[in-house]
Amino acid sequence: MSLTTCTIHFAARGDKTVYASSALMKSLALTGTKQVTLKLGSKTANASLKVVKKTGNHLYIPLPVKNQLQVPRSGTCMALSNGAKEIQLGPLIGILTNGSSSNLSRPFGSRSGLIRDYMRPGHKKSFVFAFVPSDVDWTANTVVGYFMSEGGWTRKTVPLPDVVYNRLSSRKAEKTSSVEHFKERFVRRGIPLFNWSFFDKSDVYNLLDGDKEAFKHVPESHLNPTPERVRDMLEKHRFVYLKPTGGSLGIGIYRVTYHPKRGYFVRFRRNGKNVLYRFQHFSGLMNLLNARSGRLRNYVVQQGIRLIEIDSCPIDFRFHLHKNGHNEWVVAGIGAKKAGKGSVTTHVKNGGQVMTPEQVLDRVFGSKADAILQNSKQTAIKLAESIEKNSRHLLGELGFDIGIDQNEQVWMFEANSKPGRSIFKHPSLKSQGKTSLALIYEHCLHLSKFKSRRES
Repeated sequence: MSLTTCTIHFAARGDKTVYASSALMKSLALTGTKQVTLKLGSKTANASLKVVKKTGNHLYIPLPVKNQLQVPRSGTCMALSNGAKEIQLGPLIGILTNGSSSNLSRPFGSRSGLIRDYMRPGHKKSFVFAFVPSDVDWTANTVVGYFMSEGGWTRKTVPLPDVVYNRLSSRKAEKTSSVEHFKERFVRRGIPLFNWSFFDKSDVYNLLDGDKEAFKHVPESHLNPTPERVRDMLEKHRFVYLKPTGGSLGIGIYRVTYHPKRGYFVRFRRNGKNVLYRFQHFSGLMNLLNARSGRLRNYVVQQGIRLIEIDSCPIDFRFHLHKNGHNEWVVAGIGAKKAGKGSVTTHVKNGGQVMTPEQVLDRVFGSKADAILQNSKQTAIKLAESIEKNSRHLLGELGFDIGIDQNEQVWMFEANSKPGRSIFKHPSLKSQGKTSLALIYEHCLHLSKFKSRRES
């Protein structure tokens, strides 16, 4: 197996002869080859192969071969030889999303800029496109994809890709049988698709349950709790969180605190404001929760943790992890989130503030800060490895909400298989945001088997 970068040129000829520069022939170990099979994604084309004297790695493809392969553009891409008679061009990377429109300036509405960010690291080195489920023609094995162009987007029909990065943004849609079936069709064709779907909170607990070393970092949690369970948890831990199993952005979360002599205190967000209620009796608390959360169905009750604080405001951390080009988990970025006054969560929309982990840990732990940060990173990687080991589908990216308590113990509260990128808006975290995007592209290279000699 030989891998290199080459420049593709389209030749306005009607024959099926491909010309390769002598340097490209040597790089791909194709010297002496007269006939070749060209591949792009799911398409193949047979052609005669001739050498042309030109410096650098160049490949001249006639229009009949270009059209048969549906090569989306000329210019730079990668070329891989899997033997003496095959050249695979690409990789062809598809980003699965939703919400397309006929407006080519913003084909994915408000998410268009984000999709563009995902495409940018690889779009000049390979063939990266975005698509929605309705863009796929399974009979023809093609996709009408959105490619980046100068100042906008262009739509082109290409073969089914070598790899799919799933960025569907609707939890509800992903639970439907039609979307599950749609994703399974890629897998049946041998096309890796990673980040299969959103996690529910119960999914994460189940994935970690058999790993004692990892599970010790998860607060005690119970799905669909009865009032008796909530009461027991409050007596045991003194405060708990009630979280919707499929929730995000802190919506629908309650923080409940129990003082034996003062009663029950519940914090939550209502009409854009943080509110606090006190109940003398447990029955009053249950009346509120039952009225607002459907009798605690589809909720998790989770042990409260006394987190480190700054200015009497709790701090937690968002760890953004990726699989890299060597198929290893790495921490790409960490944002510290300081809760707003009176807020039940650290979300910025609820008054929270993003800081760097160094700013927080130096202030709280002083000289021990670096050791605690490194331990937290290693814990996050162990958690990712454990979740991946027990997952039925490919994972390439995870977001963890991590807490550090006042005894330096590391806790994992949430795992998100499609983490948001809001922490990377912080000026000091923008370079980590670029690293995160580059790692997505690296992992796509790994899954599509466009690997360097060192890796292969």
